[in-house]
Amino acid sequence: MAMTNTTAASSAGRGLDAPVIPDATLPGFVLGQARERGGKRALVEAGTGRELTYAQLAAAVRGTGGWLAAQGVRAGDVLALCAPNSIEFAVTWYAASSAGAILTTVNPLASGGEIVRQLGQTGARWLVTTVGLFAPKLEAAAREAGIAGTFVIGAGAEAAPGARRFEALWTGGEAGAPKATLSPSDVAFLPSSSGTTGLPKSVMLTHRNLVAGLSQMRLVAGVTEDDVVIAALPLFHIFGLQLSLNLSLVQGATVVILPRFEPGAFLRAIADYGVTRAAVVPPIVLALANSELAGGYDLSSLRVLTSAAAPLGADLARACAQRIGCRVLQGYGLTELAGGTHLAPGDGPDRPDSVGPALPGVECRVVDPETDTDLGPGEPGELLIRSASAMRGYLDDPAATAAAIDAGGWVHTGDIVTVGTDGWFRVTDRIKELIKYKGYQVAPAELEEVLLTHPAVADAAVVRSPDAAAGEVPKAFIVLQAPATAEELTGWVAERVAPYKRLRRVEFTSQIPRSPSGKILRRLLAEREH
Repeated sequence: MAMTNTTAASSAGRGLDAPVIPDATLPGFVLGQARERGGKRALVEAGTGRELTYAQLAAAVRGTGGWLAAQGVRAGDVLALCAPNSIEFAVTWYAASSAGAILTTVNPLASGGEIVRQLGQTGARWLVTTVGLFAPKLEAAAREAGIAGTFVIGAGAEAAPGARRFEALWTGGEAGAPKATLSPSDVAFLPSSSGTTGLPKSVMLTHRNLVAGLSQMRLVAGVTEDDVVIAALPLFHIFGLQLSLNLSLVQGATVVILPRFEPGAFLRAIADYGVTRAAVVPPIVLALANSELAGGYDLSSLRVLTSAAAPLGADLARACAQRIGCRVLQGYGLTELAGGTHLAPGDGPDRPDSVGPALPGVECRVVDPETDTDLGPGEPGELLIRSASAMRGYLDDPAATAAAIDAGGWVHTGDIVTVGTDGWFRVTDRIKELIKYKGYQVAPAELEEVLLTHPAVADAAVVRSPDAAAGEVPKAFIVLQAPATAEELTGWVAERVAPYKRLRRVEFTSQIPRSPSGKILRRLLAEREH
C-alpha cells in the first residue's frame, strides 16, 4: 500500500497537517521578519567575531542586491557563488537571489575542469568568489567558460586581473537600481547532484520548492528564536544551506558560521557562543565521538546534533551522544527534494537507527524496485517521495528527469528503506551507484571517465567500498593494457578531481563485468566489498 505522510505523522504521534506553502520567494520568506527583529544577532563568524544583526543583514541584502543589479546582473542570469562559509556567502546568496539571479554554488575544492563543466552546464554569466580562490584555478575556469563578469571579495581584489572588487556588505545606493520581478515558480537554485547515476547534473529548484522544504521542516525541527545554530557544514550544499542557514533565519535564531569543520574550532564555538543545535554528517559524528578535546569545553548548551547526507550507525550515534552530552538524531533528504524530507524528533523516543517519520506534507511509498509494487511494513524497498519541495527536473536533461520523476510525480530516491507500522523509516541500503564519501557525493561514472583517459587503462569500474572513518570510499577495479601502478593511477585521478573524489583503493582485474548492453554490473563488484 502507499503510505502517505498523514498516516506516518499520526502514527508517530505528531498529528500535524501539511503546511500551507506561502506564496513567497526564498529571500522574501527567509528574511521577511528581519527588520522587525532589529538588533537581534543573525549571523556571527566564529573565527573573526564579525556579526550582523537581523536589521543589518536586511540592509546588506537590499544594498548588495541593488549594487549587483547596477553592475548588470539581471533577472534570470545565472550567478555562480564559489566561497567558503562566511557572512559574505550568506549576504551574496540572498542579495543575488533578490536581484532575480539564479544561484549555482560551486565547491571551492572542485578541480578546474569540474568548475568549467558546472559553469558551462548551468550557463553561468557571473561569478562571485574570494581573493584566495580566484587565482589561478577560478580565473582560468571563468575565462574558459565565458563568464561575463567576476566579482572578488576581499582585500587585494583590485589586483585580480579581469575581476571587480565586490563589497558584499554594501548597505546603500540601492534606491535607483531596477527592481526584479520574481515569481515563486521561478528557478532560484541550480545545485549540482549526480542523482541516482551518471555524471553530475544541475537540479532545478524553484523558490517555491525551497520555501516548501523550509515550511515542512520548521514544523518538526523545533528551532526557535532562542536557539543558536552552528553552520559548520558547507553552505554550498543543500543540507547546510537549508537546515543550518535558511531554517535558522526563518525562525529568528542566531547562526554561528564556521568556514569549515575542525573539532577544536567546532567545540570552542559551541562553548563561546552557547550553541544549542548543529547539523552534521556521520564523519563529524565519528570525529566527535573519538575526540579527547570534548572534556576541555563547556558543551552544556548543546541539545541536538542532527546527522544526515549519509547513513549513521546507531552505536556511533550513542557513543557521540555520550561523549558530547546531547541528543544525536538522524534526518534524511535529497538535493532533488530541496533538503530534508524525514526527521527524527528531538524529544520522545531515542532511536538513532531511524531517520524518523516523513515531514508534514511529504508523501512516501516503499516499492519493489523491479516491479514498482508497493510493499508492506518492514519490507525493504525503494523509497519514493512526492512533495511540493520536489525539483522541477534536471537542467537540459529530460531523459534523466524522466528517470527520476515518474508520471505520478514520485521522485525515485534510489535508497532502500524499511518503514514500521509507526511510520518511522530506516535507510538500509542504496540501489543507486552514488558513493557518499564523508557525506559528499561522488559519481562513479565521473571517476571512470578520468581513468579511461590514462593510456595504460583499458577498462575501469568504480564502486563504493565501506570505510570506518569516511563511511564509503571510491574503489576502482581496473583492467590494464600497459604497465601502471596503483599509485600512478590514483595520482592521475587526484590531479583532475576535487580531493574528496580521489580514489582511495585500487584493485587490478582481468575483466569488468558488464550486461549484454554494455552497462557495468557494479553490484557484482560491490558485493566483493562487503
